[in-house]
Amino acid sequence: MEKGKVNTYSPDTVLEDFLRTAESGSDSSKASTSEFDGPKIQTSASRWTGFLELFRSKSKGHFAKDPLISSLKLSKRFSRSMRETSSSSVMPNPILDNGLSYFKPQWKLFTLSELQTATNNFHQENLIGKGGYAEVHKGRLRNGQYIAVKRLMRGQQDERIGDFLSELGIMAHINHPNTAKLIGYAVDGGLFLVLELSPYGSLANMLHASKQKLEWKIRYKVAIGIAEGLLYLHEGGQRRIIHRDIKAANILLTKDLEPQICDFGLAKWLPERWTHLTISKFEGTFGYLAPEFLMHGIVDEKTDVFAFGVLLLELITGRRALDYSQQSLVIWAKPLLKKNRIRELVDPSLADDYNLLQINLMVLAASLCVQQSSIRRPRINQILLLLKGNSKSLDLIRRCRKPSHWKRYYEELFNAEESKMSRGLSGLSLQEQIALEF
Repeated sequence: MEKGKVNTYSPDTVLEDFLRTAESGSDSSKASTSEFDGPKIQTSASRWTGFLELFRSKSKGHFAKDPLISSLKLSKRFSRSMRETSSSSVMPNPILDNGLSYFKPQWKLFTLSELQTATNNFHQENLIGKGGYAEVHKGRLRNGQYIAVKRLMRGQQDERIGDFLSELGIMAHINHPNTAKLIGYAVDGGLFLVLELSPYGSLANMLHASKQKLEWKIRYKVAIGIAEGLLYLHEGGQRRIIHRDIKAANILLTKDLEPQICDFGLAKWLPERWTHLTISKFEGTFGYLAPEFLMHGIVDEKTDVFAFGVLLLELITGRRALDYSQQSLVIWAKPLLKKNRIRELVDPSLADDYNLLQINLMVLAASLCVQQSSIRRPRINQILLLLKGNSKSLDLIRRCRKPSHWKRYYEELFNAEESKMSRGLSGLSLQEQIALEF
């Protein structure tokens, strides 16, 4: 298709209309915006009820070979209606304006029967995650492939449709080794997203439910991978994505124990000209929520950084973000972090079986991420450099508001490692030494 022409039949146009309406706002140069998750989104989503009904009915008929495209063609009138009613001040969307296809051709349209068979009719034994609006079950297809099935369950129908389309729109535009892979979806008997899954399941399962100890080498690998995935979401695409629900249950592990960030149900696109969003609707997971969100509803990249810091503490300590008595891991750990009492922080199941340099770097990174002030928290690119032992991180350490003896400890650690490497490893950088040891 020639540049500049709009194909009103394409999946791009249909979902573009929905997301533009759902994210309508001022096109001024404001530094931030407030988002009201009520009537505005419900109004736009209600226009999609007919679209989903067409989808369900036509996908079983003679459109079976390509039900999505055929149904989208039938929904042309919905697309036109939405364009006619959209405001001239709708927020520009560079992702959508590129003409990328939302529904990828490799995505499969599953039937309800296929998903019921794979998950043993969504049996509780296969439940691997549960949130305010959805449940996730593990399953296995007839070809042997393991899958995670996210079923949207709660809320009004219009709201579920809006969440479904928004999450599809985001997942269609992310492609990174450390983000989950969507393999299909279903709209028969409900709204479902189907993702790749390994037998290991989620990080929460491996860290808190498995009888097998998660080795330090894997924990460090997982920390690096999640940081790289977040860096991609925050800075690697054409538009900033704030995940808003980083937690152990939303990290899937591949067969190679590579972490993948999943569940983009709360994720938000954030325009470059906006410093943050102000969310009026309280959503997220207790134990991972940043103070500025709890107090003021403020959402930006630092929201994810705080949650990542909590996740680092889980990897270090083996404890949950909130234990069964509802004690906060952050509150428990902060006195130990302040005094740098690393041995008291480390998961007892590890004993002394961990890399001292890596544990120091991870403790430092966690301490910086969970600072109460979002301004003092580093960006994820700085945290990634720190975790990898890049000597540029020394500047970050010197600038942070920590006791002088605390900063001296890490400066001496870096200097000692650099000195040791220059003698024994032909001047390799600290980052390269960590790579060799790993």
